[in-house]
Formats: sequence, structure tokens, C-alpha cells
Amino acid sequence: MKKWLKWLLSILGVLIIGMAIMLALSWNSISILKGTEGINSDTDAIPTSTSDNLPPLEKGKTDYASWLGPNGDSRSTETDIITNWSNGLQKRWEINYLCQGNTSATWSAPVVQGNRLVVCGRDSANDLIFCLNPTDGTLLWHQSYQTNAKRNHGTGPRATPAINDDRVYTFGRSGVLACWSLFDGAQLWMKNITELGGKEPTWGYSSSPLVWQNYVIVQGGGSIRTIAFDKITGDVAWKSGNGIAGYAALIPMEIGGKPAILSFHGKGLAALEATDGHELWDVPWETSYDVNATTPLIIDDNVFITSGYKTGCMLLKVGSTSADSAWKNDTFTPSHSDAFAIDGYVYGYSGDSFQNKGTFKCIKLSDGLEQWSTNDMGWGTSLFVDGNILCCDIKGNIFLMKPDPKQFIKITELPNALGDIKGPVWTRPVIANGLLYLRFKQYLICYDIKTVMS
Repeated sequence: MKKWLKWLLSILGVLIIGMAIMLALSWNSISILKGTEGINSDTDAIPTSTSDNLPPLEKGKTDYASWLGPNGDSRSTETDIITNWSNGLQKRWEINYLCQGNTSATWSAPVVQGNRLVVCGRDSANDLIFCLNPTDGTLLWHQSYQTNAKRNHGTGPRATPAINDDRVYTFGRSGVLACWSLFDGAQLWMKNITELGGKEPTWGYSSSPLVWQNYVIVQGGGSIRTIAFDKITGDVAWKSGNGIAGYAALIPMEIGGKPAILSFHGKGLAALEATDGHELWDVPWETSYDVNATTPLIIDDNVFITSGYKTGCMLLKVGSTSADSAWKNDTFTPSHSDAFAIDGYVYGYSGDSFQNKGTFKCIKLSDGLEQWSTNDMGWGTSLFVDGNILCCDIKGNIFLMKPDPKQFIKITELPNALGDIKGPVWTRPVIANGLLYLRFKQYLICYDIKTVMS
């Protein structure tokens, strides 16, 4: 064999081996991404509801009724939770029917107020809304509406509903904002954002509705980048801005002694007067694919924002007419996992959401310097509860860690809390009235987080 041919075959062999190694190393990420759309296991039929004999509405001591939670800071008010999971947690109930159809993956989190739990789902043609008894999982009522939805990462809703007194508001990935009676699911009003000038972002509407005083507010994109409705009538109250909708939740903030709304849209962070939508300022913050998906953190007159795709993070000093950068770096880059500001430090997941090798980090709020990082909890989502941070990685393992700027402290963990699943767990855990709720596509599982197993 000629010498040049031997060299060519050797080079080809090395390339093939290298490609095989790269494929093997990335196969986990590929399999995770393949699992974001389809429903890979049998789904139960939707049961008959008990809507003929509904209990009156009640409120609980530690409800979690919206994405931002009872105090608007994504923190559960639950106390005295179990901090040793070595014997497991008591499973109260589980259901397996929230998504019906092969492409109906849904990422919306549940919300709880007293004796009602509301969670969204999807079938082949309709967005679905389910209301359950939070303690035993009994279906109280369910509703649906037909809407076309794109398939990327599933056709189901991403935005988490918002309960406000006796009403619940839902926002589907294709732009349908609806108001329902919390008692029996009666439709009170419905608006299609795209018919009002909105434009659906690449991966669907995901920003959870914000109920503020008499308004329900969402990111609309297009000619209604942010839009507010009268929460009772559904009439448009105000519109603000043009451009690309973000995926992050809207959050209220007081600026200059007046109420404002922060909108982390597709191209930056805007502050709007809450009463009429007048724009106070707009700070550019561009990312790959226009993905701004994490809730801004408010610390006094400062706002912390962060985005993935190696964009980084920034601390802003906020005023009535402008917001100036205190610092900016690429130390902290979560795709769509919210962080927490605790006693001068920020804690949270950093890295891409399609793999389970991200890092959980602690950075100093005043200068953005990393204090420590760990890969002991995969990549996932978090909830602050009882002085600790409860984390769920994308494989369905849950962890409890103690925030400490000096070192990573893992208190306890429970492997495979969601069982044998395929695809990423992107839905944030919720704790309300002593119960922990974990959602993965069609599954919703409830654990007792207060009663120690014997």
C-alpha cells in the first residue's frame, strides 16, 4: 500500500475515533434534548371530575399561588420542613394524565391556594387546565380551549398560572390569556395576545402572568411588548413598548417611591410605571436567540439580571430615569433557572439546561466574584424554603442545601424522586401547606415535606 494512502487511512481513523468519543460524551445531552418534546411513556386517561359537589374555597397558611410566591420573591413561607431524607419522603399521591398526545410536553408549574391546586396541560389540539384537591390529587374540575401550538420543546404551556382570590389566570405558549373561576372553572374571559399585536417568541410565550392590584400583566412582544388587562373584565388597561417578548416573569418594584414593573424582554430590561405602562428606562441586554428567561432579583435599589448562552450577569443601580451597571461579568450564566439573593450573596444554578453537569454557584452580590461552585447537584431549578434551598436536577433527584458563602453545604438528598423518567425536569418544585409538588410533563407527584416517615 502506498505511503500516502496509509497516512490518509490513519488520519481518517483518528477522525472517526474522535467523532465517536465526542458523540459518546455528548449523548446524554442529545438524549435529554430529544426528550423535551415527546411523551415517552403511557399516559393515563383524564378521570371524571367531582364538579357536582365542590367544596367552598379556602385559603391555607402557606399557599403558593403564583410564580413569584406569596411575597413576590419566589420563596415559600413553609417552616419546619424535614431536613433528613435518608428514609425517604412520604408520597401522598401522583397523577399521570396532564399531557395527552406525543408532542404535548408542558413545563408549567402548579400553584396552590388552600383547597385548590391548578396546573396546566395539553392534548393534541387543546390547552388543558386542571384543578385538583392538593392533599389527595382528586380532580375537582378541568377546562380546555383549542389553540394551535408549535412543537419545539412541546406544544404545552410554559407559563405558571396565577391565583388571585377567587380567580385563576393562565397563559398558553401560543398567546391565549384566560381568566377562570377558581371555584368551578367557569371561563370568565379570554384574550389572544397575537390578535392584539403580540408576536410569539421562538420557544413560545413563557412569561408567567403577574397580577398587580387591578391588573394582570404579561409579555406580549410585537407592538405590545408588555400589556396589562383589567383583571376583572379583561379589557386592555395599557400597552408598552415594541420588540421581542422575553421568557422571564414580570416583577413589581418600587422606583423613586412609585410602583413599577420590571420587564426582562428579549433585548434587555425595561422599567415601566405600573399604573399606565410609561417606560422609565430600558437597559440593553442581548443574548443568543433573544433568551432572557430568569426572573430579575431585586435588592433594595439594585437589580441583578443573568442569562445563559455564556452571556453572564450584571448588577444595576436603579433610579427613576436610568439604571447604571455596577459590575458585569460572565461568572454566572443560567439558561432558565432562577437564583436567590441571600445576605449579600447570590446562589443558583449556572450553565446549560440540556445537560446535568452544570454548576451550582455562590457569587458575591457587591462585585460578582465567585465564592464557590459545585457539580454535586447536577443542573436544575430551585426554591427557597425554611432558610434553605431545595433543588431538583433535570434527572428528578432532589437536594436540600444550606446557603453559606464560605462553602457548599448539602444537607440531604432524595434520588429519583420522580421515578424512572426520560427527558429533562425543567419545572420548578413548589411547596405549599406542608406538601412538596414535583412536575415532569404529564406527571405530578406530591410528597409530605413535614411528616417524618417511621
